[in-house]
Amino acid sequence: MSSFIDSLVTFVSANAWLAYLTLFLAALLEAVPVVGSVIPGSTIILALSALVPGGELQLPGVLAAAVAGAMLGDGSAFWIGHRSQREILSTWPMANYPRVIAQSEAFFRRWGALAVFFARFVPPIRAFVPITAGSLGMPPLRFYAVNIPAILVWAPAHVLPGVLAISLLERYGHLAGLGGTAKHYWMPLVIGGALITALAVWTIRRRNGGGAIEPARK
Repeated sequence: MSSFIDSLVTFVSANAWLAYLTLFLAALLEAVPVVGSVIPGSTIILALSALVPGGELQLPGVLAAAVAGAMLGDGSAFWIGHRSQREILSTWPMANYPRVIAQSEAFFRRWGALAVFFARFVPPIRAFVPITAGSLGMPPLRFYAVNIPAILVWAPAHVLPGVLAISLLERYGHLAGLGGTAKHYWMPLVIGGALITALAVWTIRRRNGGGAIEPARK
């Protein structure tokens, strides 16, 4: 694992643009209906943010990539819904997910404009609320007035914990007997945490007879 992480850090150092592109795509795809329900965008952003303290990536670039991807993803989904209205909710692939569509509509009707803000932090609804807001006729200016502040809060909330954790480990890790670079401990923890979370979500869905993002049975 240590040699793999060393190789990864070396690769990112030489190809920082690719890491920023990955961050951008991770944030963008999280906002795409259906696709965003399964893409581990938050985990990718958190893991790559661990490379900021060592200088492989720059904090402004990481934040900018995450913000730009989220804005493009949410904005595109909203405008697709805005132009198609409710018709988009009953066409493929959205028609295959009636349960999560119903949840998104209920979430939006309950919270109104605030649903756009809260949805940024609630997967898998995050991937469906922007298109739902557009299809239900939310004015564009009202959408962006809520969505942009939400993204500006969401991005630091995903990036800064990784940066802070690595900084603290690099500074105080020796006190706990953690020699070497903190990345050797942080990235395995992120990967392990992602696997545990995925297993927990899968288990909950199985116990409840299927998850919110499962397609409707024919």
